[in-house]
Amino acid sequence: MSSTNRITKPHEIVERALELSTADGCVVIADEGSSANLRWAGNALTTNGVTRSRTLTVIATVDGKEGTASGVVSRSAVTADDLEPLVRAAEAAARGAGPAEDAQPLVTGTPASPDFTDAPAETNSAVFTDFAPALGEAFARAREGGRELYGFANHELVSTYVGTSTGLRLRHDQPNGTLELNAKSPDRQRSAWAGRSTRDFKDVDPTVLDAELAVRLGWAERKIDLPAGRYETLLPPTAVADLLIYQMWSAAARDAVEGRTVFSKPGGGTRLGEKLSELPLSLRSDPNAPGLESAPFVIAHSSGDDASVFDNGLPVPATEWIADGHLNRLSTTRHTAGLTGMQLSPGFGNLILDAGGEKSLEEMVAATERGLLLTCLWYIREVDPATLLLTGLTRDGVYLVEDGQVVGEVNNFRFNESPVDLLSRASEAGRTEKTLPREWSDWFTRAAMPALRIPDFNMSSVSKGV
Repeated sequence: MSSTNRITKPHEIVERALELSTADGCVVIADEGSSANLRWAGNALTTNGVTRSRTLTVIATVDGKEGTASGVVSRSAVTADDLEPLVRAAEAAARGAGPAEDAQPLVTGTPASPDFTDAPAETNSAVFTDFAPALGEAFARAREGGRELYGFANHELVSTYVGTSTGLRLRHDQPNGTLELNAKSPDRQRSAWAGRSTRDFKDVDPTVLDAELAVRLGWAERKIDLPAGRYETLLPPTAVADLLIYQMWSAAARDAVEGRTVFSKPGGGTRLGEKLSELPLSLRSDPNAPGLESAPFVIAHSSGDDASVFDNGLPVPATEWIADGHLNRLSTTRHTAGLTGMQLSPGFGNLILDAGGEKSLEEMVAATERGLLLTCLWYIREVDPATLLLTGLTRDGVYLVEDGQVVGEVNNFRFNESPVDLLSRASEAGRTEKTLPREWSDWFTRAAMPALRIPDFNMSSVSKGV
């Protein structure tokens, strides 16, 4: 066996790809992933499994008379024999492309990760050692209580290795776990949902979630029909997270400067510095936030409005996007920071909203004279980018609160709201807590949000959805 065929470790694959490169610049990203999952239905496990994956992305840059071009090629299940064709394909893509608008010198100077040459971190079914027995106990309690549990638990661990022709050798291990639990009545007429995000399944207890869902199914025994309209509404942390994640996805500086987003100022410029909320809101991201840790450097597999392959390896600092209710930052790459004259603010791997509130959602319910309590939102879509008007549906329980008590379940609604406008109208924020954004859980899970009280949330029409 040749020495080349013995190249199997991620860092060796990165080094070999860089060695094969004949381009003027090269970035290689190796993603080594593993996952373990459990699924259940009707109070019984149905499936479980463990998977492994490998994806290699090669970014070649070529300097020409008209500027620097880039070519990006990604392939899965790459072996040593696949490396040279992959590198050549990226180089051919770069030579066939026009100058890259976002071209910048490749990043230098970031200290190497001390574990760059270590084996990738892996997850397996052992991650559920403590969780699985508790799940069995939740099944037993649900059977005794006349309800059925459905759902899944998924844990992923991705080790990302980034190497560049400028000498960067960086690595980040990203664990990501989600738990989603649905409780249904035997006749399927009542449904309630709860979800949690976790790094290791040591801080989630399915019996606690089951108890919460049992209460909600009890609320749903009384059905109340309400018409569309504006209602005082309590948005739980999961719903707040879904809305603000979309807001951040729409917060690219260049788009705002060019007058294409809600953060554009009429007549030109941006809304930076503008007061968005009367509450002392802080919206921030921090790679080192406890329990929400994310990559401390840029990992960009492609270029777009808020990311650039040329920025791979660039340090990602803690950033306060909204400070004391004022718009403080918009996201930039090195290229768009130069275009707009704004501070360099690379993308975010987690999102934290805090307004200094101390009340739990239950305490906010107790302080409500009359209003709606939501469980979650889904099928969120953009209607108008200029105002960031979103539409979507409520799901798995909308409850009527009267005199501090939940008195029954009402019908579902379609809503039409802008998260930016909601922040301006929010009258109260609760205690910030780690939450799972239900709508975006396939793409983004690391969030901590408070519940928000909205005096006049727009339920635009009645929905027959569950």
